[in-house]
Amino acid sequence: MNRFQFVADHQRRYGVKRLCSILDVSRSSFYYWCRTATDRAARQVADARLAARIQAVHLDSDGTYGAPRITAELRERCGEAVNHKRVARILRASGIEGVRLRRRHRTTVPDPASAKAPDLVGRDFTERPNTKYVGDITYLPIDGGKFCYLATVIDLASRRLVGWAIADHMRADLVTDALAAAIRTRGSLAGSIMHTDHGAQSVHEQGLRRSLQVSRSSAKHERGRSSADNALAESFNATFKRETLQGRKSWPTEREARLDAFRWLHRYNTRRRHSRLGQRSPIAFENALQLTPTTLVPAA
Repeated sequence: MNRFQFVADHQRRYGVKRLCSILDVSRSSFYYWCRTATDRAARQVADARLAARIQAVHLDSDGTYGAPRITAELRERCGEAVNHKRVARILRASGIEGVRLRRRHRTTVPDPASAKAPDLVGRDFTERPNTKYVGDITYLPIDGGKFCYLATVIDLASRRLVGWAIADHMRADLVTDALAAAIRTRGSLAGSIMHTDHGAQSVHEQGLRRSLQVSRSSAKHERGRSSADNALAESFNATFKRETLQGRKSWPTEREARLDAFRWLHRYNTRRRHSRLGQRSPIAFENALQLTPTTLVPAA
C-alpha cells in the first residue's frame, strides 16, 4: 500500500504528524499528494482507456508490435497525441510485450566453386525505389523434419517485397517464380541491380539470366564469413519467422506454413510499420513518393 494512502486512511485516529513521522514521509509531501488526488484519478482513468486501445492495436498486429509501432499506429490511425514513453509504461503495467529480436542463425553456406559477382551495392541502400533489389531464400520448417522454401525479392530503398514464391524445393524454378512476380509488380526490372548472397543454392543465379537487363551484385565474403551487405534480406527472413512462428519451432503442416506466409507477407507490405521508413509500411512509403502501383503479385 502507498504510504500516503495509509496516512490518509488512519489520520483521524492517529494524526498526520505522528503517522508521517513513523512512516518517514514529510507532511508537505502528504498534503501535496492529497491536493493532486483528483488529477491522479483522472490520469488513471485516461491510462485505462489508453490501455484498451493499446491492447487492440497489439492484438491487431498479431501480438508483434512494441511501444514504437503501437505509438505510431495510435497517432496515425486513432489520432491519439501520445508519447511513446507513456505507451511503454502502460505496456509494462499491462504485462504486454511485442515480439523481440533474437540472435540470427546463419543458414547460407558459401559455395567456393560458384562464380562471384561484383558488389555493386556497397551497402548503399539510399537510392530511389526500383533501382536496387536484394534477393534471398530461407527455409520454413515443417513438423516431421520437412521444409518449404521462401524466395523473396525486396526493394532496398522502400523495403517493399515486390516478388516472392514458396516451394518444397530450391530448384531454379523457385527463384524464377519470385523474379517473375517482381517483374509483374514493377512492370520491369530493366536497369536495376539485384544483390544476393553467395550460397551453395546459387541464389537467383539462373533466374537472373532470364531477367534481361538486370545487373547482378553479390555480397563480399571475408575469411569465409557472410558479409553484412545482405543483412536486409537476412533481417527480413528473421522477422518473418519470428512474427509468424512466435516461439514455435515449426509449422504443423505445409498448408499452414503457406497460409501464414501469405497473410504475413501481405501485411508486411500494406500495414506493418517499418522503423527505417518513418514507421510507415513499404507501400505507404512508396505511395508518399507517388511512384508505383500497390498491388503485390504473388507467385504460384
